[in-house]
Amino acid sequence: MAMSIITRLVIGETLSDSEAEAVFLDLLAGKLDEAQIGAVLALIEVRGATVEELVGGARAMRANVQNVPYICPAGESLIDTCGTGGTPKAFNVSTAAAILAAAASALPESSRRIRVAKHGSRSRTGRGSAEVLQEIGVNVDASPKVQARCLEEIGVCFCFAIHHHPAMRFAAGPRKSLGVPTVFNLLGPLTNPAKAERQLIGVYEKRWVEQVAKALARLGAEKAMVIHSAEGLDEISLKGVTHAAIVENGGVSFTEIDPAGLGLSATPRENLIAKDVADAARIFKEIFETNTDLGPHREIVALNAAAALVVADAATDMKHGLHLAMQAIESGKAKETLESLMRLSHENA
Repeated sequence: MAMSIITRLVIGETLSDSEAEAVFLDLLAGKLDEAQIGAVLALIEVRGATVEELVGGARAMRANVQNVPYICPAGESLIDTCGTGGTPKAFNVSTAAAILAAAASALPESSRRIRVAKHGSRSRTGRGSAEVLQEIGVNVDASPKVQARCLEEIGVCFCFAIHHHPAMRFAAGPRKSLGVPTVFNLLGPLTNPAKAERQLIGVYEKRWVEQVAKALARLGAEKAMVIHSAEGLDEISLKGVTHAAIVENGGVSFTEIDPAGLGLSATPRENLIAKDVADAARIFKEIFETNTDLGPHREIVALNAAAALVVADAATDMKHGLHLAMQAIESGKAKETLESLMRLSHENA
């Protein structure tokens, strides 16, 4: 099958969702060699994955994921803030936003309690979610049962992709050799191990905003927001607008998020960069301190947490979400949530 598919990809043909699912199932079962895997990934990346290919690939990955044994209580929302990566890094905004959103939803002013199953991995920059969380003392290797306990007791957990997607080992070599983002960067956020039905997904190029949103709609997402900022980030930035696609009721609509309209400082990405993982961890922890004023570092995390709260229906709009996020920091709830994650992730389920 692989050679006939590769031949079709070489001449520019696209795959149906069932064909893509079959190819990725073979890949994840170890039935393709590294040359074939590299060819499939490179050819799809050069042309650009279609919605059907994203849907089929996601179904294949979901069939091979090691799930977190957790069922979200009725009336609550389970969400993920996993992005694609592949863009310039400031520090790990999406992970800090995940913890902040979970804390903010526990406040009395929140419209709904949410649980955040933060899916993530290492980064080529060395400052990915796994590296930063490990640096501050979170056990990123916690078992699925421990992750479920964290969701139950504090509303947030970290799902280290390397443990939840063991079949991805077959693609590790070719992905590293290619050295560029591939379709797997897009598929990762579509395969949350806790089966989160709501998502805030940042993508590495604007062209993927609509594609990923349509794939989410096809995959049955309850509600989602797919974003890419004018600065080129896979998160909502403080400078310029961020392009967003909203997935809801099986359809997709489009909007823009302007931080200036929310009273935030127009800070460029260059002013938010962490020097290394230790610096990123320092910024991460200080954001949750009530007696520090990190200005734009705190604002960008609160802004992305606000979007997560809106997607999870814990906030009525971005302004309400931003207020909740800032309140969670000022009240000490965010710091308490982070410290609880640091402690619980090391305990047995």
